[in-house]
Amino acid sequence: MRQPGRPSRRAFAAIAASVMGLLMTSAIAAPAAAEGRIRIAEQYGLGYLPLHVLRQNQLIEKHGKALGLDITVDWVQLSGGAAMNDALLSGSIDLGSAGVGPLLTIWDRTKGNANVKAIASLNDMPLFLTTANPKVKSLKDFTDADKIALPAVKVGVQARILQMAAEKELGAGKYDALDKLTVSMPHPDATAALLSGSGGITAHLSSPPFQYQQLDDPKIHKVVSSYDVLGGPHSFNLIWSKQSFRDENPKTYRAFLDALREAMDYINANHDGAADAYLAQNKGSLDKAYILRLLNDPDIRFTVTPNRTEAFADFMHKVGAIKNKPASWKDYFFDDLHDGAGS
Repeated sequence: MRQPGRPSRRAFAAIAASVMGLLMTSAIAAPAAAEGRIRIAEQYGLGYLPLHVLRQNQLIEKHGKALGLDITVDWVQLSGGAAMNDALLSGSIDLGSAGVGPLLTIWDRTKGNANVKAIASLNDMPLFLTTANPKVKSLKDFTDADKIALPAVKVGVQARILQMAAEKELGAGKYDALDKLTVSMPHPDATAALLSGSGGITAHLSSPPFQYQQLDDPKIHKVVSSYDVLGGPHSFNLIWSKQSFRDENPKTYRAFLDALREAMDYINANHDGAADAYLAQNKGSLDKAYILRLLNDPDIRFTVTPNRTEAFADFMHKVGAIKNKPASWKDYFFDDLHDGAGS
C-alpha cells in the first residue's frame, strides 16, 4: 500500500517529466559556455601590431555585432612564450600569442587532450642577435663572460633560433652550446640593459622595434639574423587557443579570426593608421616616423599565413624538444587556413 502523503507512481512520473521539461527548456534557452567573452594575451613589440590594431579599432567587437553577438574583450600583457603557455593551460586566458617555438611546445604537450593549435600567423619578421661586445663577430666569439638576453630561455622562439644558429655555426650536436649564457628578460628591460651596459647583459636576441633601436647606437652591432639561419623570411609570432574554446565559442572565435584578417588588410593598406595604433597601445619614446620606417621595411610583413614554421618543427623534433613530429604545418594549425599556401 502507498504510504499516506507520498505521491503515486503516476503522480511521481508526472512531476519528474515536468521537472525534466523545465531543465530542458532552461538548457535550450541558456547561451553557450563563455560565448561573447574572449581573453587575449599579447606581448611587447611590433610583432603584435595586428593585435594592437584589433584593440585600438575594436574590430573583434565590430565583427561580433555582425554575427549578432556582443563580445567583451579582455587584454593581458605577458612576456615570453613560457608565461603565455602557462596562462593558457591554467585557464587564465583564451588566446595566447608568442613565437613559433612556444606554439610547437604547447601543441606537442597537449596533443590528444587540450589540443592547443595555432589560429593564425601574425607576421614575418627577422630577429637579430645584437651585441655590445666588440670582440664578438660570430657565435664562436661568445665566452662565459657574456650574457645573452631573450624573452624565454630554451623555449621561446628567440631561444630556438639561437639553438638553430649554434648548430649551423658550431657544428652538429652543439645546438645548446650557448644556452648557458642566456637569461630571460622582457625586450624593453633587455634593451635598456644592453644600451646602458648594466646587469652584465652583453647581447640580446630580440625583435622589431627593439633590435633597430639598438643598432642606432654605434656601440651595438648585429651578429646574426634569423632570416640567414632559416634561409629566408619566416613567421615570427602566432596566436593560438585550446580546441575547447574554438568548439564552445564558434561565433566569438569566428569574430576574432575575421577581425584579425581585417587588421592585416588595414596594416598593409594604411601604414599611417597602423603606426598610430601601435603608438596608442605602446607607451614609449619611439616617434611615428620611426614606426613608419619599420613598416616600410620589405623584410617586415603582416600575414595570417604561416611561413617556414615546419623548419622549426623539424629542428625541435630532432633535438627532442617535441615528441610528436608533425607531417606538415596543418597538424598544428586549426583548419581555417588549410586552404591557403603555408609552410
